[in-house]
Amino acid sequence: MNWIYDLLYRVDPLILLVGSFFVFVVLRIPIAVSMGLSALLTAVALELNPNVVINNIYQGMDSFTLLAVPFFLLAGGIMNRGQITARLLELSHALVGHVRGALAHVNVLVSMLFAGISGSPAADAAGIGAIIIPAMVRAGYDRAFSVAVTAASATIGGIIPPSIPMVIYGAFGNVSIGALFLAGVIPGILVGLSQMFVVYLYARNRPELVGPPPEWRRIAAAIRGAAAPLGMPILIVGGITLGVFTPTEASVVAVVYGLVLAMLVYRDPELSLRKLPQVLSESAVFYSLPLFAVANAMPLGWLIAFLEAPGAIVDFVSGFATSYYSVYASIVILLLILGTFLSPPVIIIVFLPVIQGLGSLVGAHPIHLGIITVLCLGIGQITPPYGICLLIASEIGGVSVMRAFYTSLGLVGMFLLVIVLCIVFPDIVLFLPRLLMPQAVGGAL
Repeated sequence: MNWIYDLLYRVDPLILLVGSFFVFVVLRIPIAVSMGLSALLTAVALELNPNVVINNIYQGMDSFTLLAVPFFLLAGGIMNRGQITARLLELSHALVGHVRGALAHVNVLVSMLFAGISGSPAADAAGIGAIIIPAMVRAGYDRAFSVAVTAASATIGGIIPPSIPMVIYGAFGNVSIGALFLAGVIPGILVGLSQMFVVYLYARNRPELVGPPPEWRRIAAAIRGAAAPLGMPILIVGGITLGVFTPTEASVVAVVYGLVLAMLVYRDPELSLRKLPQVLSESAVFYSLPLFAVANAMPLGWLIAFLEAPGAIVDFVSGFATSYYSVYASIVILLLILGTFLSPPVIIIVFLPVIQGLGSLVGAHPIHLGIITVLCLGIGQITPPYGICLLIASEIGGVSVMRAFYTSLGLVGMFLLVIVLCIVFPDIVLFLPRLLMPQAVGGAL
């Protein structure tokens, strides 16, 4: 055993930290556990008190702002059961169900609408995908394309507010969450429109994918039916923007709003008092997974900062990337690579000092930098091997992950184009925050 301790003390701590993490991952140890083990191993090699790891785990979870995450997940779970999701689907079908590629357009539009309720891409992929993928396959769409569109459109759940990645970025990056919410609206819409363009290209020579002509009576009825659920994002973003409540309080308001709609207004049998404990338990289990990852990411991030890795990375990048575009290109490439094997919360917590340090080289606006980060991490939700949205949609559609990924490359390309546009034209991101929350935005980019 002495040779093991001797080896630990001889290896550079940063190499030990990163290397042991990848070794644990290769050994198929869950990523969250791998982070905790590598942090503990490095702390021992540095002769730090193991309590450092434990304290960082506790401090990472001891955040009032992070309480918004489970409540937003619960609100999404409530709205995803029974009639509320059906009403959003009916509205989407009434609005775009008559164009060529109707169901694929419905898939994208309902994800944009549902994004304003759940804030979770994974919840979108699971809830909407279970309904829309079988319907698209029955209508004649290629199975892999149905899965690809579902996975790609689900990522909008992390961009259009409320957004769980934005809550975490704002909490750990000391950035206004309300301003981030506002800043995500236009980019989220652009991502959705870009995906609809890909759908148009897919369906333009397939007349069998044209839906029935629009019925104005149906459209009016669908708008009336979905008006109340669509009031939730307005309530959340409006309340935060006007300073009526904090993001955490807004998440609780969203839960109450969803319960009132489901149990009192619609009297949904899927959300009776008898079934409510099941919804609560499902949300608790669903939240426990990212929470465990967040907890273990904290000591890993602390050790990376303790070993001065962020400064070293910033110095390295500054040696060849000195312009605004080259620095942002470095940030995008870094996030795209990390997104292939780490979840957005983990990336934000561990690498936020690096991201903000690189942004400071060119005076990047913190809100603009946050949205670019969230957009890049959205692509990570559909790139293997992590790609949680792609994994969920592939499982529902019965398609291999790699086949679905190859089919989604056009959608990924359009997603990247939106990111480039947001970098080149920062006002796409900053227009709404400057208009509605100028006190949180500050000076120009």
